Amino acid sequence: MSMKSSMTGKLEAAFSPERLEVLNESHLHAGHQPGFDGEGETHMRIRIVSSAFAGMSRVARHRAINEVVKAELDAGLHALAVEAAAPGEPTRW
Repeated sequence: MSMKSSMTGKLEAAFSPERLEVLNESHLHAGHQPGFDGEGETHMRIRIVSSAFAGMSRVARHRAINEVVKAELDAGLHALAVEAAAPGEPTRW
């Protein structure tokens, strides 16, 4: 199973989101380090809207998401961008 699929399933189970996108942005980072060609799943972005985030600070949302995808972070996910919102909050996507 791909890291993207694994993360998507875990986030859906944990947060029952209204909207969810898990994007592989590894290709955007090709050449940033010697020998890195942008292949694989090293840089991911999570965009999620869930009522579970209502009343939570931005930091608390990020911590909750990081806990859910801890196995992927431990398995070599190098960078994780998080855009988390509660329903009705503005998003840029």
